[in-house]
Amino acid sequence: MIEEKTQQQQEIEKGYSERIVRILSKDIEGNTKILAGLTKIKGISWSFGNAVCKVLNIDTNRKIGSLTPEEIKIISDFVKNPKVPVFILNRRFDLNTGEDHHYVGTDLELKNEFDIKRLKKIKSYRGIRHVANLPVRGQRTRSNFRANRKRGVGIKSKGKKAEESKKEFSKK
Repeated sequence: MIEEKTQQQQEIEKGYSERIVRILSKDIEGNTKILAGLTKIKGISWSFGNAVCKVLNIDTNRKIGSLTPEEIKIISDFVKNPKVPVFILNRRFDLNTGEDHHYVGTDLELKNEFDIKRLKKIKSYRGIRHVANLPVRGQRTRSNFRANRKRGVGIKSKGKKAEESKKEFSKK
């Protein structure tokens, strides 16, 4: 009896793993758990995904492939208009409207891009750092962030002298 249940569960789980679920224009493999699967969507963090599952009374350990189309629709509608505490939202006090929003997917990418363009336009310190392709959040730049830069004083460049010394050393 126990072996039959495990075989049935394995068959069901195999069906979930073959299924790909599309939530908010993101394809998620069916064998992942719901909480981990929701975090694959851009703009949904672990805390927001957990809040979605708690509010909608969905078990976080269920496989995402086991969701019915109705449940997927409920989740996507809730994510678009969430009823969660303000501190979980990713866009609090929007500069234009002054309201709290939660953006997901391409909307989040567009908002982020517009914010950076605004910083560049008003020539703020952060905007200038973005233009110069330097770190914005106060990291040190002496040893890191050296991509596409000329060699500094402390860094030796390989030249003909280095190659000649290697050849002489190998002959001895």
